[in-house]
Amino acid sequence: MAGPLQGLRIIDFSIVVQGPQCAVMLADLGADVVKVERRDYGDPARLIPIAPDDRRSAYFYACNRGKRSVGLDMTTDAGREVALKLIEGADVVVSAFVPGVMEKLGLGYEACRARNPGVIYATASAFGPEGPDAWRKGVDLAGQAVGGLISTTGQTGEFPTPAGAVIADSAGGMTLCMGILAALFHRQRTGEGQRVDASLLGGQIWQQASEISYMLMGARTSERANRGHAFLQAIYRVFATADGHLVMAGVAEPERPGFLRALGHPELFDEPLLAASGTILANLPAVFAILEPIFRERPTAEWCERLAAEDLRFAPVNDYAALSRYEQAYANGYLRRIDHPVWGELAQIGNPVALSLTPAQPGLLGPELGQHTEEVLLEVGYSWADIERFREAGAI
Repeated sequence: MAGPLQGLRIIDFSIVVQGPQCAVMLADLGADVVKVERRDYGDPARLIPIAPDDRRSAYFYACNRGKRSVGLDMTTDAGREVALKLIEGADVVVSAFVPGVMEKLGLGYEACRARNPGVIYATASAFGPEGPDAWRKGVDLAGQAVGGLISTTGQTGEFPTPAGAVIADSAGGMTLCMGILAALFHRQRTGEGQRVDASLLGGQIWQQASEISYMLMGARTSERANRGHAFLQAIYRVFATADGHLVMAGVAEPERPGFLRALGHPELFDEPLLAASGTILANLPAVFAILEPIFRERPTAEWCERLAAEDLRFAPVNDYAALSRYEQAYANGYLRRIDHPVWGELAQIGNPVALSLTPAQPGLLGPELGQHTEEVLLEVGYSWADIERFREAGAI
């Protein structure tokens, strides 16, 4: 079944995660994504192996499956001309460099618009295209730091810790993807192309809009999560169990009797600190002191059964291995089991968007560096003689 973006061509110059994850979403949704890489070693993500003795790159595969690869040296005149030729027939151009890099290569927005007035020119940066820090290099960790996220992690008095995933890269990529789709909709109505910008900083601020608004409205500044959430004062917390951890994500007043039943301690119905939600909220440290030893009495799976029976908000704390066994993720296509043509049977990241008529179709293969160079150049009108000339010039 064709995806909703079938017929669109994306030229993806981006590297590592932020831009490539944006472009792989477009590929999953049916667009033809041509990834233009350095001809010598390609996207640096290719150089992040999953193990010293296994050179496959999870970062590259996750963000580039289903794309086609062109190896190109854009610092040469011939390479620059090939890049502009690719852009001539593109609907969207994606890049992810420090502002000014594409302009130095002769591939900035104005140059691309001159060749293709309707092009959507999407750029992902660290700090945004304007302002005193626009020129600075940055990666995910810098985005988490400058955007305020790291200041909220961990517990008061302990060292702040970044999230265990490249969450700033991912948020920046999804923000850029949203901007691209909005620009495509505008072009469909008006015929006008435009530039789209997103950044690690902007994505982090957007992700924390509710929390940052506390400070902007004059209430509280950033505080540590302390196993829950600084601004959500409730039974909203990570608890240790007999064999792992789980989270309780709030207990409303009508749910309080069911929560006490699930705990399996009848005497708690007579505990003054648990008599009403208002009393609980006014005495959270003392309430947690009561609850924490109780949660350690039973294994996580048993707690999940007891809490589910009372229709409460909870979840086990899964590590990635446990997540890979979570059937709910497969039922919704967030993970999927595949038969990879090279690697055999394995699970793959699916797509988080469900469309009833035009579902996403994640690709199975990540392209080899330059695997599709000749194929793509022939498609845009070059001859075999041209291709040989480009090869002799060191452009491809």
